[in-house]
Amino acid sequence: MRFHWFLPTGGDARRLSPAVHGAGIGATPGASTDPAGTRPASLEYLTQLAQAADSLGYEGVLTPTGAHCEDAWIVTAALIAATRRLRFLVAFRPGLVSPVLAAQMAATFQRLSGGRLLLNVVTGGSDAEQRGYGDVLDHDQRYERAEEFLDVVREAWSGRPFDYLGGYHEIRGGHLRQPPDPIPRVYFGGSSDPALNVAAKHADTYLTWGEPVAQVAEKVERVRERAAKLGRELRFGLRIHVLSRDTSEQAWRAADALIAGLDDATIAAGQQRLRTLESEGQRRMLALHGGDRSRLLVAPNLWAGVGLVRGGAGTALVGSHEEVAERIAEYRDVGIEEFVLSGYPHLEEAYTFAECVRPLL
Repeated sequence: MRFHWFLPTGGDARRLSPAVHGAGIGATPGASTDPAGTRPASLEYLTQLAQAADSLGYEGVLTPTGAHCEDAWIVTAALIAATRRLRFLVAFRPGLVSPVLAAQMAATFQRLSGGRLLLNVVTGGSDAEQRGYGDVLDHDQRYERAEEFLDVVREAWSGRPFDYLGGYHEIRGGHLRQPPDPIPRVYFGGSSDPALNVAAKHADTYLTWGEPVAQVAEKVERVRERAAKLGRELRFGLRIHVLSRDTSEQAWRAADALIAGLDDATIAAGQQRLRTLESEGQRRMLALHGGDRSRLLVAPNLWAGVGLVRGGAGTALVGSHEEVAERIAEYRDVGIEEFVLSGYPHLEEAYTFAECVRPLL
């Protein structure tokens, strides 16, 4: 198994609030989502967190993309010299940059970092946010374009001159004279049929959010079957939060404290905002609890409280260190080989998991 951590480039906090990751998605323009008590995503704090992940032995750190956070390429480039072996799982969106330029950016990053780049391709789950970037395609069209985008990127990484004519990209005389070495692994997520098809064709690691084990197993099998028809084998990863303590009781008290500042009106507003997104994965996250505080335990030790206001990954493994390790082992048994983890606040929880849970695995 490989364990990655998360860089909160939209800010960090001890408690969940409307300012957590994903708050900018679907938010009213000009609305303030920055309460007191949050940790800004300063270079100083992100460096501290990246160095901690490096020293604790995490494989890499995922850096998100979107209007709610700092640019992933710039942040991770700034952290190269501050770390030794840590890999950077850089999230970016096809269509907002030329695929040949993206291939060149990846090659440059590989050379400057000594081969520490991983790519997380994100199509975008909000039509409104995409339009804010000048992208007018709908959900399914974005996946069609992502497939072409990755066709071009992989062609460019071959180092051979090429032409490409597709529905969304036209390349004449494309040629990347210094391909990356090694070729970065491509991480890709999504729960809709178009997403699974692109993952089967192009992903090296398919990522899914933390649903109950049976649902994750079903999705893994669907992607594996589609990839097999193309003669490919993939790795599978889980994006989820963790909150473990010495005892189960301590962990659940900490989970309650994490959402103690969320009143019913705040939760209702967060749920309404998240329901406007076109993401199938987000729809599945919301369906786990429906915004109801009494339905947050959705499987043994799987708690959906994070998803009351946070966009994206909305579940956490909560319990004693031993219980969290047992649940991770269950995901491993259905095919999950990589875990992209996080917790609030990210610096402290990175230490807790590395020192108390990982040794049990």
